[in-house]
Amino acid sequence: MAIKYICRHCSTVLGTIDSSVITEAQLGFHSLTPAERRDIIAYDLSGEVTVRVTCEYCNEALAYHPELSLISNPLQ
Repeated sequence: MAIKYICRHCSTVLGTIDSSVITEAQLGFHSLTPAERRDIIAYDLSGEVTVRVTCEYCNEALAYHPELSLISNPLQ
């Protein structure tokens, strides 16, 4: 199972974990609510998992300009 982390705002690939022995509990997914899981984690038919997080650059930009969070893709 490949797990790819991408920024939800700028779509930068932040990293990939390519391991079949890692569990969702080890990644911390078990602590997410069902709504958070739907928003953050996407599964495809080939078994790849995409986790949408916010990168450091976008986090900083949103901290300095919170009004950007009102736009669907502010930092694309």
